[in-house]
Amino acid sequence: MESKLNLNPQLIEGARSAARNIAENVQEFIDRNTTVTVERTIARLMGVDGVDEIEKPLPNVLIDAIKEGGGLSKGAAFWIGNAMVNTGKTPQEIAEKVSSGEIEITKLPIADENKIMEAVYGIAKQMVERIKSNRAKRDEYLNTLGEGRRPYLYVIVATGNIYEDVLQAQAAAKQGADIIAVIRTTGQSLLDYVPYGPTTEGFGGTYATQENFRIMRKALDEAGEEVGRYIRLCNYCSGLCMPEIAAMGAMERLDVMLNDALYGILFRDINMQRTLVDQYFSRIINGFAGVIINTGEDNYLTTADAYEEAHTVLASQFINEQFALKAGLPEEQMGLGHAFEMNPMIENGFLYELAQAQMAREIFPKAPLKYMPPTKYMTGNIFRGHLQDAMFNFISVWTHQGLQLLGMPTEAIHTPHLQDRMLSIENAQYIFNNARDIGEEVEYKKDGIIQRRAQEVLANAEELLKEIEKEGMFGTIEKGKFGGVKRSYTGGKGLAGVVEKDEKYFNPFIDLMLGGAK
Repeated sequence: MESKLNLNPQLIEGARSAARNIAENVQEFIDRNTTVTVERTIARLMGVDGVDEIEKPLPNVLIDAIKEGGGLSKGAAFWIGNAMVNTGKTPQEIAEKVSSGEIEITKLPIADENKIMEAVYGIAKQMVERIKSNRAKRDEYLNTLGEGRRPYLYVIVATGNIYEDVLQAQAAAKQGADIIAVIRTTGQSLLDYVPYGPTTEGFGGTYATQENFRIMRKALDEAGEEVGRYIRLCNYCSGLCMPEIAAMGAMERLDVMLNDALYGILFRDINMQRTLVDQYFSRIINGFAGVIINTGEDNYLTTADAYEEAHTVLASQFINEQFALKAGLPEEQMGLGHAFEMNPMIENGFLYELAQAQMAREIFPKAPLKYMPPTKYMTGNIFRGHLQDAMFNFISVWTHQGLQLLGMPTEAIHTPHLQDRMLSIENAQYIFNNARDIGEEVEYKKDGIIQRRAQEVLANAEELLKEIEKEGMFGTIEKGKFGGVKRSYTGGKGLAGVVEKDEKYFNPFIDLMLGGAK
């Protein structure tokens, strides 16, 4: 892509190189460690599901038993495989017997290593085939029904009741939405387990459960067949159960996932060691399942000034790109995040927002960038809000963003009504249609406000990345360089769930999934 902003390619390569080294350094830590969530995910992918008599999920029951028996460092696959060889039972049956106290999984005789591997990989390959078939089903829908044009119109439903969400989601699809995101209930990212079954009570959103995923997937397929285009489903694999939710999404054919460790560290105070290990496995799963991930850079601008700290967004995009590549996730599935969040009272703010969006587009040409609407400066003035959203929509089509989260006129007041969603979709459709090719028609003044701003942000991002390269990712977060939020290396939630791997450790799904579709 030819640069309209006259960006220095050496600065871009310098920034990318520094981000690559940052990710390499963190990867060494990731490769040495596992977490309770990674191991619960392996159990789920091997077929363990359901809850015990007190509603505790069986993956938690199983992994807690392995941890209490001092065996977590060898990994769930080792112990499940060993139990399969010893008992002839399935992983699900083993989990049920561990729950009832009939099996002490870490006290069974250790079987021949080859037999353990054979048992595990036999089961693991079945799940891999299931996820492959989901990916093929998505491709079939895209080939037969087609899809909306980019930028995809991305809207949120968040009633708390999955059955009410279905009605709202189907209505939004009929109104023109391309992606439906089901917001998670407040606080779910801090739960160290995944609730089970359909749910009808949530605050500010709906519980992410596998059954809720299944219900919504079915509903959107029905709506897609009715309107004649594929409707993508989005949820959130962030928080303490990041890879578990990624696995459930892969099993139920979700298409988009919020998936960013830095977001959890900064805004949910999840321990950085825990969530970076979790992120790696979750992105391997998403990559293999053909899921577009969304990263959380837009959130930095809610706690820091969007004009002054714009370079931190770009720096994080570079880092997230490298983390994703490490997990085998292709650029075409990287919904790198950013947002239209500058103070609307800034003179020429629109030009600065345009510079930022165009810069991201040029630096990450293959990525379906995820662009967030103005929220920080929304008030009860719904008319000004609607106008701000329109300006945001204008920049999106101009700079070829990928996933366009639509702002709602009343989002600063309450959960949007159906008619608010319709007005927002109409707003975007009107602008997208009327300005479809403006990006190809308009060039930027040499050394003008837009070019100078983009060049300045890039230079500052490169400088920051070189600082992080020297300091390390963990140290940088401790100093509050992202979003103005400081977090401790040993603080936050979930550190107790991190354990160093034993030499016998193995995870069959990394072997079978790393590198995307196979």
